[in-house]
Amino acid sequence: MDETESTNSDQHKSPPAYETPDEQRAASAAPTEQQLAYETPTIAALDGSPPPAGHDPYAALRISGYRYYAASYSLAVIGGQIQSVALAWEIYQKTGSAMSLGWLGGIQVIPLFLLSLPAGHLVDTMSRKKLLIFTQWMLAVWGIALAQLSYYHHDARLLVPAMYGVVLLNAVTLTFARPARSAILPQLVAPAIFSNAVTWNATTFELSMIIGPTVGGFIVGLGGTPLAYLINAAFLAACAIMTLQFPSVAIQRTEKEAPGFRSLLAGVKFVFDRRLLLATMSLDLFAVLLGGAVYLLPVFAKDILHVGPTGFGWLRAAPSFGAVSMALIQAHRPPMKKAGRALLLAVAGFGVATLVFGLSKNFWLSFAMLALTGVFDNVSVVVRHTLVQMLTPDAMRGRVSAVNQVFIGSSNELGGFESGLTAALWNPVASVVFGGIGTLVTVATVALLSPELRRCGRLDEIRPDDVATSEEKSPSLQPV
Repeated sequence: MDETESTNSDQHKSPPAYETPDEQRAASAAPTEQQLAYETPTIAALDGSPPPAGHDPYAALRISGYRYYAASYSLAVIGGQIQSVALAWEIYQKTGSAMSLGWLGGIQVIPLFLLSLPAGHLVDTMSRKKLLIFTQWMLAVWGIALAQLSYYHHDARLLVPAMYGVVLLNAVTLTFARPARSAILPQLVAPAIFSNAVTWNATTFELSMIIGPTVGGFIVGLGGTPLAYLINAAFLAACAIMTLQFPSVAIQRTEKEAPGFRSLLAGVKFVFDRRLLLATMSLDLFAVLLGGAVYLLPVFAKDILHVGPTGFGWLRAAPSFGAVSMALIQAHRPPMKKAGRALLLAVAGFGVATLVFGLSKNFWLSFAMLALTGVFDNVSVVVRHTLVQMLTPDAMRGRVSAVNQVFIGSSNELGGFESGLTAALWNPVASVVFGGIGTLVTVATVALLSPELRRCGRLDEIRPDDVATSEEKSPSLQPV
């Protein structure tokens, strides 16, 4: 994290887009409460210093705090994907039911609806760093629990329900971890390079999504599922240790805001009052809810494409091959000039690729279509995450991230339940094809109803006061 205590002599030099870290302070040393009271909670570039003359594709990576963030995030994603592959494969092997995979998604959505708002409120009232470390240790515990169940219990009638119980606890923990991690990122980089940080974050995520599923499929094929769960637990422990290196940063507070139920719901009000945010989140909600085929991949791998657990791992990794390619392209290009239009076209492309995947009977065509879903999803991730974080003041980021988690997380997990249910009622192919068509209908509807999204321009020029509320005629941000 970049320190904000720049000297007067530094200020007379050519103004940087961001400050370099204070190398005199140990990475593990946290500032005192008195220091935090006087520190600006974001880096010095927030004082209005101009961006560099040319586009720097590695701007975010030059910040040590962000490098720690990216490395710890990578460990968490790789371990999570190894565990996810093992869990989906083991449950389908034990039950032979597509609906069992649907329940795997349905169970995980319960904490999102019940706990996301309290989680977001907690993120805005306590140390985000400490909360993230605690959740990482708890996720490691649940990985060990899954390993023990898988190793010692073989009766599917007892094993699968017990695994569902651990998955529920894992989902509860993730409900608190996700908004904490999302809300930390804007404190590490300046607004001028935030979209660059999101792009590299997406690159890190997608590279991890390539490594995780492919390694997970290999481990399941050779060493069994218990080993996969233990590897996830070890990665999360390492991730928690690495997160200790994050700098401690004070949260910007809203002085007029009183604690209570109204404060708890402030994130919901903030999103629903700002039409651009609501349109962006809604587009992702319905597109992923209808267009996601990830939860049915064990069925396609085993019964349609006949490629086994190793092929299943490659199919799970396919979207990330496409996404990381697009992420590298975006990182080396200036920020989008017409972000809203790019978002709509990307989600439409996601729907078309999903539809073709559902109809494919060839492994390589299926792999290519899944890779294309990753290409289009990466554009969507960069635009959506930049808008959500940059249009939100720091004091609200935990709660707004929690609302975003409800939209995004529920679309993923409810999408898995929807896919399992429709596959059980019809068949897996019809379920995926229906989802692709539904995604295209969603894009057309949002494009028609949201002129704000169609007009959305450059990502690097977006600030919290650039979006109008539903009650405003001029774009300004009012206190919640």
